[in-house]
Amino acid sequence: MKNIFIIGSKGIPAKYGGFETFVEYLTARKVNKNIMYHVSCLGEDNSEFYHNKARCFNVKVPKVGSARAVLYDILSLQESIRYIKENRLKNCIVYILACRIGPVFSYFKNQLEKLGAQVFVNPDGHEWKRSKWNYWVKRYWKISEKLMVKNADLLICDSIGIENYIQTDYSAFEPKTTFIAYGADITPSILSNEDKKLIDWYEKHQIQSKEYYLVVGRFVPENNYELMIKEFMNSSSTKDFILIANVEENAFYEQLKQTTNFEKDQRIKFVGTVYDQELLKRIRENAFGYFHGHEVGGTNPSLLEALASTNLNLLLDVVFNKEVGKNGAVYFSKETDSLSNLINEVENYTPSQIENLGKAAKERIRKEYSWEKIINEYETLFSKN
Repeated sequence: MKNIFIIGSKGIPAKYGGFETFVEYLTARKVNKNIMYHVSCLGEDNSEFYHNKARCFNVKVPKVGSARAVLYDILSLQESIRYIKENRLKNCIVYILACRIGPVFSYFKNQLEKLGAQVFVNPDGHEWKRSKWNYWVKRYWKISEKLMVKNADLLICDSIGIENYIQTDYSAFEPKTTFIAYGADITPSILSNEDKKLIDWYEKHQIQSKEYYLVVGRFVPENNYELMIKEFMNSSSTKDFILIANVEENAFYEQLKQTTNFEKDQRIKFVGTVYDQELLKRIRENAFGYFHGHEVGGTNPSLLEALASTNLNLLLDVVFNKEVGKNGAVYFSKETDSLSNLINEVENYTPSQIENLGKAAKERIRKEYSWEKIINEYETLFSKN
């Protein structure tokens, strides 16, 4: 039996987040019966439970601000080491998602090595570039990443761009890396266009099917919301721009009001969050187009979901997005008028042009990013190590 300890997600059942969704699919669709997953979960107590036949262990972490995530990983590692020792487990791999604990990583790595366990790390994206962090936090993230790259047995990168970055920037450590992408669900929504849930949502926000552009994602500056809003406002489109994001008590939202004056444009509609996944999928399917402005590293889950559902995807031209979208999308730069000109252009596309882009996007997902493919690659990797 291969024991795989997964640390760094908030846990399962998944409520939100890329890593949480990944762990949900990895455990729910497990094929190899010789693999046992042990999943760390951020909890209110230290209890244990089973979900998707995976052993889940809650880790209670005091609320200590932004350091809480670091402490969570440390406590999860301590608990994993205790469990491996007590149960004398063999064939263990500890898989850590993101590079938060670099300064103490070698200490835990030595303990796990003595127990015969390997440590794999998913370096995630360029966390040290995120605008929400101040200078010192960015420095910490970069140092932490360096130390985890240096000491990991294997780095599993979910983007070829990230793998190239690790190999180039940390070549002195000769890091051992492999590429396994993030996955996407390619099944259509179970909701029909006549479903009351969908009709009520459209009526509430005064939206019509195929008459809106859409964006779904974390409401943070590096996802280029300001750029997309300004460029859309400068376009001649008569369609709406729908933003599904949590903007309550968000300082960035207030800042955007000042810098863009979007409130004066009736086409721009912030509609809050949509947690019903089938409803969200149908909203994506019925969008005329999808904007994706992410530029901070990695294979982004919301991009994969858009390519799997929306026919016309307009993506920021950065290596991570082009790697995923290829010929199934169209691209804009951060230069003034690039996106607004592209919006005006795509609105003159024929239905067959849009349909062909949609087919190419779905084929990209089916061929390279289906959960079946991703899970098979993970199970193969875990089994042979």
